[in-house]
Amino acid sequence: MDKNSGQKRAVQYLYPPADPFDQRMMDVGAGHRIYVEQCGNPAGVPVIVLHGGPGGGCSPAMRRYFDPKVYRVILFDQRGCGRSRPHASVTDNTTWDLVADIERIREALGIDSFVVFGGSWGATLALIYGITHPERVRHLVLRGVFLMTRRELQWFYGGGAGQFWPEPWARFRDLIPEDEQGDLIHAYHRRLFSGDLRTETRHAQAWSAWENALASVYSSGQGGEAPGEYARAFARLENHYFVNDGFLERDGWILANADRLADTPGTIVQGRYDMICPPRSAWELARAWPSADLRMIRNAGHALSEPGISAELVRVMDQMAEAAA
Repeated sequence: MDKNSGQKRAVQYLYPPADPFDQRMMDVGAGHRIYVEQCGNPAGVPVIVLHGGPGGGCSPAMRRYFDPKVYRVILFDQRGCGRSRPHASVTDNTTWDLVADIERIREALGIDSFVVFGGSWGATLALIYGITHPERVRHLVLRGVFLMTRRELQWFYGGGAGQFWPEPWARFRDLIPEDEQGDLIHAYHRRLFSGDLRTETRHAQAWSAWENALASVYSSGQGGEAPGEYARAFARLENHYFVNDGFLERDGWILANADRLADTPGTIVQGRYDMICPPRSAWELARAWPSADLRMIRNAGHALSEPGISAELVRVMDQMAEAAA
C-alpha cells in the first residue's frame, strides 16, 4: 500500500542518482517474467528492496537510500507490475509465489543472505520472508508496517481513515452504489475484474487516488489521477491480495509467528501520523519481536518519500554500514 509523495522535500537526504550495473528479465514460471536490477557495489553488502502495493513497482529513487560504495542493491518489480510481465496479471500471483521469487533471485545472484528492506506491503512481504527463511536474512529494515490483517483493511476501506479525510473518502465510496458500500473491497473487485477495460481503469484510478490522497502528512487530500496502465496494475493486484487476505492461512498470521524472528535483527521506521498503516501495527510488532528497534517519526505519514522517513532510513543504512566496516 504505497505511493510516493513529496519527493523534492526528501531528496536532500538521499544519495545521488545511480544507474544499474545489471538489468535482466527473469523467468519465474507459470508464464511470469520479472524485472530485476542491481546497482551500487557488486562486491558490497547485498540488500534486496521490496516495493509496496502489491502492484506498486520499483522506482529509480529507491536506489538512493544506500551508500553505493557499501551496498549491492537489488530491486525487482513483483509479478504483474512495473516492467514485469504479463502486466496486471493475478494468475499464479500470491504471497507465496513472491516469496519463492525472492529465493529465485537470491540463488540466481549467488547470494547467501541479505538485508531485506521493505515498506508498506513491502514490509509485509519482508516479514513473511523473514519468518519462513530466517537463515537468509541479515537484518530487516521496515517502513510503514502493514501486517495484512482484517483490522487494518477495515480501517482503510471500511471508513476509519475516512473519518479524518471525508472528502477523498466520499469520492472513493460514492463511485459504488449505496447498496454495495458495506464491503468496498469486494465491490471494487467486481469492477476491477469486470472484463471491460474502461470500467476497470476508471475504478482502478479511483482506488489508487484514495490511497495516494492519504500517503503524505502534507497531503491536500487530492490523490490525483494516476496513468491508467499503472493504476490498473496497482489496483487489481492490491485488491486481489486483499480479497484473499494476503493468502495467509489465518488472520494475524505474522504476529502469531513473530517468535521465528527472535534471532533476526530489525529496524522499524514508522510515521506517527500514518493514515494508511496506523502505528498500532508497528508497535504491536515491536512488542512481539524484542530484537527490533522501533523508531517512531514525528510529523510523518506513510510515504517512503516523507522527509523524516527518508532521513531516518538513510541514517539506518549508514549506521549498519559503519557497524559492518
